[in-house]
Amino acid sequence: MNRFKWFYHPVFIFVFSIVALAASLALYIYWYIEVSAGLRNVIEKYQLDPSQFLEVQTWVVILVLSILVAIILAGVFIIFIYNQKTLQLYRMQRNFINSFTHELKTPVTSLKLYLETFARHELPREDRLRYVGFMIHDVERLLDNINRIMDLARIESGSYRKNFVETDPVDAVEQFRRGNADLFRNAEIRVHNPAGKPLRVSVIPPLFDMFLMNILTNAVKYNKSSVPAVDVRFVPRDKELQLRFEDNGIGIEKPDLRNIFKKFYQVGSTDDMTAKGSGLGLYLAQQIAKIHRGKLAAESKGRGKGAVFILTLPLLGQGDQAAEGSSVKRSQS
Repeated sequence: MNRFKWFYHPVFIFVFSIVALAASLALYIYWYIEVSAGLRNVIEKYQLDPSQFLEVQTWVVILVLSILVAIILAGVFIIFIYNQKTLQLYRMQRNFINSFTHELKTPVTSLKLYLETFARHELPREDRLRYVGFMIHDVERLLDNINRIMDLARIESGSYRKNFVETDPVDAVEQFRRGNADLFRNAEIRVHNPAGKPLRVSVIPPLFDMFLMNILTNAVKYNKSSVPAVDVRFVPRDKELQLRFEDNGIGIEKPDLRNIFKKFYQVGSTDDMTAKGSGLGLYLAQQIAKIHRGKLAAESKGRGKGAVFILTLPLLGQGDQAAEGSSVKRSQS
């Protein structure tokens, strides 16, 4: 049975359908030409009036039929593409469910084990504190996964209020780093502003913090260095500002670079247990970039060579700053 599995493959069925439809049109035209040739012989032999048998409109019918067949072929092609994308989305969702179930089950199992240990044994205070630290880490891991799902729902439903605030992104990143120092205590996050002057962009603070959280936690998570490091560089270019997040992580293969921003996409495969994460972090980051009228891209020279995530945002000029300031004043009043 497996020997004929290719016979049921969507690509084979699609190609077979296209060939069959095109062949039917070709056979119809060939049949009409043969019949017309035979009819002409009969007309010439019996000296009949050709206008009664060979109408010019017949070729118009063939032309219209050919156009209709082309439309049908285009429709079949579009349906095929849509079906393939649906199948791809289904596979990604299945991988996401498998991975996300694992992401939820692991900390819950760990928490249960620690609680059972507390219930059955009398532990020294030092051990209790150590186990409590592990439990807090597992709870944070659960909250992180749940928050990503909730953030995805809010962003896709448009429930976030688009209250843009003019801010200096250098200060925003510095404040984020200081406010979340405990999350990145084993990593180095360095901020560089080569321009040496204040930069102004318009952002939604909660979403911008969410973006930074996703990008920086990814840089630390996908990292095998003894000290994970991220260099955040601010590069103004004409009317745009590039925020470059350069890490010393595991890097990204070229095929993955084209897909990492897709919803549910995971590096690796759940079949061989190499897939990591929920497949939502970078998708959320990209959606946040779009909300800010910007774009997000990734670069990497391959495995073991780190990665660079580049956020491009509109840079406010003097006129933009004045307009932004007046709009903020109006919203405050």
